[in-house]
Amino acid sequence: MFSNYYLQQIQECFPVIYPTSTLPALGVLPEKIGLDRLFKLKERENLKVVSIAVANFEQMEQFVNIPDYLEDFLNLFPSGSITCILNAKKKLDSRIGGESIAVRIVGHPIARDLLTKVGPLTATSANISGFKTLYSCNDAARALGLSIDNSLDVNCKGGEPSTLIRCPVFLSSSGVDKPEIVREGIVSEIEVMTKWMDLI
Repeated sequence: MFSNYYLQQIQECFPVIYPTSTLPALGVLPEKIGLDRLFKLKERENLKVVSIAVANFEQMEQFVNIPDYLEDFLNLFPSGSITCILNAKKKLDSRIGGESIAVRIVGHPIARDLLTKVGPLTATSANISGFKTLYSCNDAARALGLSIDNSLDVNCKGGEPSTLIRCPVFLSSSGVDKPEIVREGIVSEIEVMTKWMDLI
C-alpha cells in the first residue's frame, strides 16, 4: 500500500496525499520545513491554522493535554467525525495552532495504518486554498502539481468535514464548562451537546 518512495517523502518532510473518511488530505510531518512546503503548495496564509491527524490517543498525547473525559466522549461518535481543539503541552508552530492544537483521531483505515507507521501528519484539505477539493487522491495530487507517487490511489466518498469543537479542560457536573462548536460538520451541534449532557 505504501511505497518506499512515498514513506521516504514523508520522512524528508515533503507533502503527500492520503485519504480520510470524506476527502483527500494533504499531510506533512508537523515540523517547520514541512509546514513551509505545505503552506507554499496550498498558497495558504500563515494565519490559517491546519489540524493534526493521529492514529490513536498515544499519538495525540505527544501534542496536547488530554482531558480525563475525552476518550469516553469521542467514543459516543463515529470514528474520525470529531476534531478537538485542546491545550498544547508546549507552544508549537503557530501554523498548527501554537498553544491550542486541533487534533483528530482518524477513522479511515488506510489513514490509520499510515499514521501508525509514520506518526502524526497535518490533515488539511488537498487543494490550493479557495479551490474545490477533488474526491480522488491522485486527481488532487495532479491539481496541486504533485507527483502521483506522492499520493495513494484511493477515492474518498465525500461528505461533510469533521465537526470542530474546542474542548473544556474539565467535565463539570454543573454544566458550566461546555464544548464550543467552532465548525459544525458531520456531527450536528445539537448531537454534540446532547451527548455531552449524557456524559455528565
